[in-house]
Amino acid sequence: MNKTRLEAFSDGVLAIIITIMVLELKVPEGENFNDLLSLLPVFVSYILSFIYVGIYWNNHHHLLHSATRVNGKILWANLHLLFWLSLIPASTAWMGEHDFAKATVTVYGVVLFMSAIAFTILQTTIICIDGGKSFLAEAIGKDVKGKISQVLYLTAIIVSFFNQWISLAIYLIVALMWLVPDSRIEKKILESK
Repeated sequence: MNKTRLEAFSDGVLAIIITIMVLELKVPEGENFNDLLSLLPVFVSYILSFIYVGIYWNNHHHLLHSATRVNGKILWANLHLLFWLSLIPASTAWMGEHDFAKATVTVYGVVLFMSAIAFTILQTTIICIDGGKSFLAEAIGKDVKGKISQVLYLTAIIVSFFNQWISLAIYLIVALMWLVPDSRIEKKILESK
């Protein structure tokens, strides 16, 4: 399989994930602006998750762009990532519809944490296939940003049992860390030209 087919499949799955999330947004019961207030938690959840899916889409694009070949291990690692990302709409809806209740924020964090783990597995698999001195290996380096993100997710999951608002703030901080696309791969591409 060439990587363009893998990219197209992944892009399609991510587009469906976003579509499912937006379909969870319900029209307000009334016709006044005040009627929108009851939908605020659902909308805030949607915004946060939309940002996360966008971050994964952007970084996934760069990751696959750097891969020199695709094999079965990469296909399965990619499916593993898509599995966890596909749970974002359900956890988003549950969290938003229940006004950020502790259990919902915990489950949302588990989905984010497992998505990060799956992305790291995909990244590591590509590096193993292409070699330790590959383009991607040099661009990623020690992946400090990725490791910090995973530690923050774990921290937020634990904290969510006591205070879900602090956990939500941590999820937002991680999103802000990644909001600007990961430029390590782009810089490496520019250096090689």
